[in-house]
Amino acid sequence: MFADYFVVGCKTSKGFSVILVPRDDNVETKRIKTAYSTAAGTAYIQFDNVKVPRSYLLGKEHNGFIVIMSNFNHERWAMTCATVRWMRTATEECLKWSNQRMVFGKRLVEQPVIRQKLARMISLTEACQSWLESITYQMNHMSYELQSKNLGGPIGLLKSFATKCAGEVASEGMNIFGGRGLTKGGMGKVIEEFHRTYKFDSILGGTEEILADLGVRQAIKQMPKAML
Repeated sequence: MFADYFVVGCKTSKGFSVILVPRDDNVETKRIKTAYSTAAGTAYIQFDNVKVPRSYLLGKEHNGFIVIMSNFNHERWAMTCATVRWMRTATEECLKWSNQRMVFGKRLVEQPVIRQKLARMISLTEACQSWLESITYQMNHMSYELQSKNLGGPIGLLKSFATKCAGEVASEGMNIFGGRGLTKGGMGKVIEEFHRTYKFDSILGGTEEILADLGVRQAIKQMPKAML
């Protein structure tokens, strides 16, 4: 809704290209209400006889897939970073809460079932963190073209895995906090917000199923012929 220009993937005579389209009277936007942030400006965009000069082409003509994949890779990487950060914060809050909360004269953390939940949350969070750091290192040593070729699948698998782990961490966190996990203030506010919003990242940038399939298809495509 607020954009002054639009990055548009479109069919061209011999393939697929990406062009920059400035907002003008021939571009119409209508707000789409969403469960997440109004500030995102999510909108339905309609182009009516819009024309732009050839110089507004991004990348090479008919080679827009590399441009799109470069953007997707970084978008999915950034969303994974946010997801893992939330997982760490939620786990920390649960560690603090379980050490402070007294139940039947004992700290909550003295209950074996609570320690098992915390162990699972820590394990999932550290696994995602380690994989994220590995992917980040590779991104910093590859060109956009190589990232598109070699990292699209792994990044997709990582995001799919991380958001699934986030769902489990959010659920366990809610169970540890109990009724306080439903409150939007005090110590329960972090768990409440995480449990309410973690699903956004599992949908935006590609759903878990689509990204998992992308990862497998790319792995098969890159397999040595001797193995097929």
